[in-house]
Amino acid sequence: MRPTYIRLRRACVATAAAGLLIAPAVAGSAYGAPAQGRSVPAVPAAPSPTPDGDTEFPQLTPAVAARLDAAIRRVLRETGVPGVTVGLWAPGKGSYVRNFGVANKATGAPMQTDFQIRIGSETKTFTVTALLQLVDQGKIGLDDPIGKYISGVPNGDRITLRQLAGMRSGLFNYTEDEGFIKAFEADPKKPFTPQQLLGYSFTHPVQFAPGEKWEYSNTNLILLGLVIEKITGRPLREVIERNVLEPAGLRHTLFPVGAEFPAPHAQGYTDQSASGRIVNATDWDPSWAWAAGAIISDQQDLRSWARTLATGTLLTPATQAERLKTTSIGIPGAGYGLGIFNIQGWIGHNGSLPGYETLTVYLPEDRATMVVLLNTDVEYRGQEPSTLFGEAITSIVTPDHVYPGHKPTAPKPS
Repeated sequence: MRPTYIRLRRACVATAAAGLLIAPAVAGSAYGAPAQGRSVPAVPAAPSPTPDGDTEFPQLTPAVAARLDAAIRRVLRETGVPGVTVGLWAPGKGSYVRNFGVANKATGAPMQTDFQIRIGSETKTFTVTALLQLVDQGKIGLDDPIGKYISGVPNGDRITLRQLAGMRSGLFNYTEDEGFIKAFEADPKKPFTPQQLLGYSFTHPVQFAPGEKWEYSNTNLILLGLVIEKITGRPLREVIERNVLEPAGLRHTLFPVGAEFPAPHAQGYTDQSASGRIVNATDWDPSWAWAAGAIISDQQDLRSWARTLATGTLLTPATQAERLKTTSIGIPGAGYGLGIFNIQGWIGHNGSLPGYETLTVYLPEDRATMVVLLNTDVEYRGQEPSTLFGEAITSIVTPDHVYPGHKPTAPKPS
């Protein structure tokens, strides 16, 4: 089996930072050719109101929609992804909402637009938002050391909350620990506590001095979740629900207390099993990810959240400005802020955990939103499939802002 930590660490954009971006054969200058061979159904959904209540978007022109259909089908076929739901809303260009492939490989049931999904590391955007609200309330400071709130943290007197949120702490990522990997593989339905997760991390030396460089670590978010709980005196789940989800109007997003997964949802498939074979991970307990990756949502809530997150609706302008200050992650045009990234102008986050991947981003320049939801996290040639779908879509609709930023290759001959 490939070590579990490799995938879990890359729940954000660490793949890009490591220079592992692999171009899909989907969308050259001709935007991709029609798929050949096996037909993958594209099920359109009706346009819906915008998150801020504006009138409905018209659909993209048939020609552009056809190019998107072809490109997405090709990625689906080449990567072996069972199913994907794609949503794109761009004022002045139109909307595109499609379901491709299957939600259940055993029954052949199709993907649906209203499915709930485990969003993995997109959870970080909610946790850090709750933290930044405490900054706005004057209850904490971004440059406070973590040791002020949580004892026993290596370098705790030097690592700041800002460095934790910005992935510049130097703390070892607990999902890379062999003990964690063995425990996870032995029983993926086993619950973990935040203290157990930190225990896996703190047995390792710090990786670098605080602020020295950027390195993705889920350990950072576990600590921030504990800070939120200590300052508020309430469970993190409750704080996020009351202070973030409710004011943002997200009625189909929840922080689970266990392995619960509201219907309807797709079955999720992963190769992060003890045998290395692809298995069904739908009911695995996400508590191992907690503040770093446990939240569940759906397409419409994520569509709304993309804009709220990027524009800072729930924060003061000054705090949002601090959030959007980015550190390079190793490729041109890509940086990470405080629980958020900016890649070629697309602001948001992606997520990956066993069985599911998501990508939720907003392009302020065009006021465009993109949400991509998959029911697998199985990589294709070392790359996250959500990235390949994002590239295929943006190469067509926003060619000046291609996510994640490298030039796509020409389509392979069929």
